[in-house]
Amino acid sequence: MNSTIDYGNLMHRAMRSLIQNVLTDVSDNGLPGEHHFFITFDTMHPDVEIADWLSDRYPNEMTVVIQHWFDNLDVTDEGFSITLNFGENPEPLYIPYDAIQTFVDPSVEFGLRFETQDGDEDAPDGLSAVTEPDPVPEAPMEEMAEPEPAPEPEERKEAEVVSLDQFRKT
Repeated sequence: MNSTIDYGNLMHRAMRSLIQNVLTDVSDNGLPGEHHFFITFDTMHPDVEIADWLSDRYPNEMTVVIQHWFDNLDVTDEGFSITLNFGENPEPLYIPYDAIQTFVDPSVEFGLRFETQDGDEDAPDGLSAVTEPDPVPEAPMEEMAEPEPAPEPEERKEAEVVSLDQFRKT
């Protein structure tokens, strides 16, 4: 038996469970109101499943935006799969919760940042819960189109991949 309580791992599991609960609700009921998510994940995580051209373009991490158009959102205890549209090409993705680095809902200024400790694979992941996420750009970024009004049901909007590196605190 350990001589201390591992609060870091307990928080880690609780926050991953929060993401699972939010995504399950979205899968069942759709995105309510103005809610949308920026999810940054480690593309090198062994259980991530993305197209080769995406892993070539984003060799370390990738941020996806779940907002206007997504399909086949399937949430499990280990992660979630989703189909997003990249330049009119639907691509299925599988993202395990352990690969998630940040989860941000800018509509309500909510965000989570999961930090891993480099060099010690046995060390538990660190976690930062933030009430105000890293700045989300108000103006369009290089790879992000300006937000559009909610689409008509028949229309398909392109998924957006954005890089938030320039907004990260060092």
